[in-house]
Amino acid sequence: MNGLQVRDLTVRYGEVIAAEGVHLEVPRGRIVALLCPSGCGKSALLRAIAGIERVSEGSVAFDGDDVTGLPAHKRRFALMFQDGQLFEQRSVARNVGYGLRLRRAANNGRVDELLALVGLESMGDRMPDTLSGGQRQRVALARALAVDPRVLLLDEPLSSLDRSHREELAAQLREILTAAGTATLLVTHDHEEAFAIADDLVVMREGRVVQSGPITEVWRQPADAWVARFLGYPTVLTGEAARILIAAVPEGVAGGWEAVALRRSALQVSVGGPLVGKVVTTRAGTDVLRLVVDVAGIGPVPAVAPSGSAIAPGETVSLEPLGSRMAGLARGL
Repeated sequence: MNGLQVRDLTVRYGEVIAAEGVHLEVPRGRIVALLCPSGCGKSALLRAIAGIERVSEGSVAFDGDDVTGLPAHKRRFALMFQDGQLFEQRSVARNVGYGLRLRRAANNGRVDELLALVGLESMGDRMPDTLSGGQRQRVALARALAVDPRVLLLDEPLSSLDRSHREELAAQLREILTAAGTATLLVTHDHEEAFAIADDLVVMREGRVVQSGPITEVWRQPADAWVARFLGYPTVLTGEAARILIAAVPEGVAGGWEAVALRRSALQVSVGGPLVGKVVTTRAGTDVLRLVVDVAGIGPVPAVAPSGSAIAPGETVSLEPLGSRMAGLARGL
């Protein structure tokens, strides 16, 4: 297989296991997001892949060639940290060209090409302290790409930015990485960031991979309730409650489901809807009225109604489940 292959990789610090038995693949030209909560071992795993952390067990390979025993500088993997770590005394252009000089590679317009790729073509003479946070991260990305790495490893690249700038740069980052065509492994704890940037998703919990696959498949069918909640489904129904809701879903949507995960907008108020319940609370959102409805046999669940709807606590409403806003689980535990 072309690209990065990690097989049964374990990283230990004495008796502490940071990552255990990790198996993942990053094909050339694909962006894979490694998603898990803080403290689950993702950064230790990334450093082990880069070659700056000792591998306790398992292997790292590229295009089928084992590189586990190679030092970091011989792997041709580029690691970009969350703060970018720019050289403050060097201009933007000199930062980008640093790797070329270090490897004694010819510039031949490569710096200008990369600045254009990241949308900073007119800023080569600027100093890092005159740039915004998003611009600094794009400089760091251009520097990482300068030496044409076989694998690009990104460690929480947007975490130092505020939410609005993170959303803006996430879209730009996907365009840049797609254009570069490099095998990219992105480590993050933010599922929205992963969905905005990546093609494939690897979910880790306590140092182990619990699910992997194309991002839309993982989103539509989480492996279990923990994965579903971590991906942003606040409500998971199991047992009889799940069976009642699944029976109300349009035919063909919920085949094989044993449990069901609901987004906050998975149930909407609809005259004649198959589910009936009593409104517990209401709260005005930016574009909808958000409710909590106590549905017979299911219990309190989130729902939505059109903004401005005259619905008050204590009223009885009918709900229509939206199959596109829920996910089926093979396991509910």
